[in-house]
Amino acid sequence: MSSFNDFGLSTAMCSNLNQLGFAQPTEIQAKAIAPGLAGKDIIAMAKTGSGKTAAFGISLVERLNPRLFAVQALVLCPTRELADQVAKAIRELARARDNIKVLTLCGGVAIGPQIGSLSHGAHIVVGTPGRIQDHLRKQTLSLVRLKTVVLDEADRMLDMGFQEAMEDILSQTPPSRQTMMFSATWPAPIRELSKQYQKSPVDVRAEDTGDNPDIEELFYEVSPQSKSDAIVALLSERQPESCIVFCTTKQQCDDMAAELGERGFSALPLHGDLEQRDRDSVLVRFGNQSCSILVATDVAARGLDIKSLPLVINAEPARDPEVHTHRIGRTGRAGEQGHAVTFCTPAQGHKITRIESERGRSVTWGDTEKLLATPLKSVVPAMKTLCIAGGRKDKVRPGDVLGALTGEAGLPGKAVGKIDLFDHQCFVAVEKSLAAKALARLESGKVKGRKIRVRYA
Repeated sequence: MSSFNDFGLSTAMCSNLNQLGFAQPTEIQAKAIAPGLAGKDIIAMAKTGSGKTAAFGISLVERLNPRLFAVQALVLCPTRELADQVAKAIRELARARDNIKVLTLCGGVAIGPQIGSLSHGAHIVVGTPGRIQDHLRKQTLSLVRLKTVVLDEADRMLDMGFQEAMEDILSQTPPSRQTMMFSATWPAPIRELSKQYQKSPVDVRAEDTGDNPDIEELFYEVSPQSKSDAIVALLSERQPESCIVFCTTKQQCDDMAAELGERGFSALPLHGDLEQRDRDSVLVRFGNQSCSILVATDVAARGLDIKSLPLVINAEPARDPEVHTHRIGRTGRAGEQGHAVTFCTPAQGHKITRIESERGRSVTWGDTEKLLATPLKSVVPAMKTLCIAGGRKDKVRPGDVLGALTGEAGLPGKAVGKIDLFDHQCFVAVEKSLAAKALARLESGKVKGRKIRVRYA
């Protein structure tokens, strides 16, 4: 399949895909779009970054009846971040049709405005299982006219304990619906879920050998006592602009981030116990380069939209080879050279043996003694983030913030980095050396003609 034209898509969709820069289908798109358009159930194995959102999103949009103002498609995602990403991608695909409404329903935000939006109708709903259940209980969401349900990253939803919620939601959908399941790994519970809720699904797999020529991968054997020293030594040696350190538990994330902070590194933890506003702040600071190191669990890091990531560190081996492949696949994207390093105690050697067995070859081991001799050199981020107490709902736009900083505050335009706008707050990255000046000027000045509170994030 060399062209989107070969699927028999509408002229408007082909034109829209062309405008969006979709040159030719990825492997998962080439295999999933045709059965999706035919209304068949699909069970698909594809990792993040394979183009799977368009693989199901194109057929969702094409099969809609715009004149029927009812929920015709439901996409379930494990996290709010992934739901936001998926909804954004579907809205872009839906430009090919007139008046298609896509609604995001996730926890961590007030339910009232969501109920108000639902009362005006929607064609496609993207949401997290818990919040979708809330709306079904309150009868503010009707799935009577549902044609298609998509379980995106189904394995992570199971890992996060959403199995009962998923089954409850599926039981409230019409038996005639189309069910598409997308997952990066293929554990037994996923196969059971498929058996129970799908009818003769088309099995779609994007080939993934676990090898990525753009990733240089090293393994180090360390004692449990020297693991933190080894991670600090590696960060001192590599000096990455951004890096994810994967840990197994939430407590390990907190402990590792705290220890790295004490040793002069800019590190923040990311796990399921964070409040949504704290999670937003962490992701913004990591994304705009005012924090260099994200210490995360697998579940928390799934679905993150991180454009460039030069280094991934596994503080310990992943629970299985598939998860390991998924972790290291976050680096070395879009033609960039990536680096992945895994630390392993002698007692964890069997996990490395499983990786070798899966790949059919030996891994490359680094010199631990030489690594531990690396002198300490902290990684200092180039930017610092300011948080402004005004957002989208307060009619604040990125241009207003940029204008306030380059106008009244007198900063050069190149000193202002990424601006992230939320409903009631806005984060802006500024060069570290000018952050104090920017804060002082904004505190004494105005944004969009009015005084607005500002602080460091």
